Amino acid sequence: MEKKSLLGMNLDELKAAVTEAGLPAFAAKQVARWIYVQHVSSIDEMTNISLKNREALKERYAIGCAAHTDCQCSIDGTRKYLFPTRDGQLVESVYIPDGERATLCVSSQAGCRMGCRFCMTGRQGFQGNLSATDILNQIYSLPERDTLTNVVFMGQGEPFDNIDAVLKATQLLTADYGYAWSPKRITVSTVGVRKGLTRFLEESDCHLAISLHNPFPAERLEMMPAENAYSLTEFLTLLKQYDWTHQRRLSFEYIVFGGLNDMPRHAKELVKLLGPIECRVNLIRFHQIPDTPFKGASEETMIWLRDYLTQHGVTTTIRASRGQDIYAACGLLHNKKTTEA
Repeated sequence: MEKKSLLGMNLDELKAAVTEAGLPAFAAKQVARWIYVQHVSSIDEMTNISLKNREALKERYAIGCAAHTDCQCSIDGTRKYLFPTRDGQLVESVYIPDGERATLCVSSQAGCRMGCRFCMTGRQGFQGNLSATDILNQIYSLPERDTLTNVVFMGQGEPFDNIDAVLKATQLLTADYGYAWSPKRITVSTVGVRKGLTRFLEESDCHLAISLHNPFPAERLEMMPAENAYSLTEFLTLLKQYDWTHQRRLSFEYIVFGGLNDMPRHAKELVKLLGPIECRVNLIRFHQIPDTPFKGASEETMIWLRDYLTQHGVTTTIRASRGQDIYAACGLLHNKKTTEA
């Protein structure tokens, strides 16, 4: 019988687990501390639990962590890790050091079913959802774990297509018995999945990033099939119902394609759509992938678009490109070991 993972359990689930193993209910908080604070790799390390009780717990449970199976290092210091999942898939996550800030880009699915035409992950297809255990393991088993300042759900997959596991992972990251992080350290990105977006807005205080990429619905649909299921107009209407001036930040990710979404009419429409919302726009350079008609915009166009939006009241930055040489930059995660298998 395969042992169940303690990593990824909330406090109520840990209480049920220790009770099933014959331990007193208060042991759940001890186990939670060993996992989410001490980051032990085995139950044997839980030394304030008796040997008898540790053995009983080990009969049914394991920590559930798994080390990376591959690591690639970029010339800019970015590192891309390959992690196994509990059901035998492989997913990539990207560690990005930047001065006093260190960000981990985590995956929420093996592959993706959103089908964005400019994304390597979408080309990989969909292999399955990650559990909260699989998501947290990317943090738990990261060699640089203790240096992390931020986590972004911008790796493989659409987080709101796996909303239960993503919400559980973020809740464990922010719970006082868990990692006890501020929600301000976590950003979740989405193309705009109706059910998941609504639940996230109601159940989480973490930052939200929307993959926009084109302000005109018909043009966005040509690039992003998800527009057909939940339109730009619909989710902007929803977002306007929330207060974005305090704890939670709203940002829009905008990959800039040469001659496609970088013209004055796009800039004007972005101002029209986003001007009434307290938000920021992150412009992202398109990184060329094989067999696509897309090309990146020039540096001059990137700067012009940033300045135009900012001057018209929409705070805009150009995101620095990291890890392109190891296919770790935005849109390039594709897990070659899976696709070659």
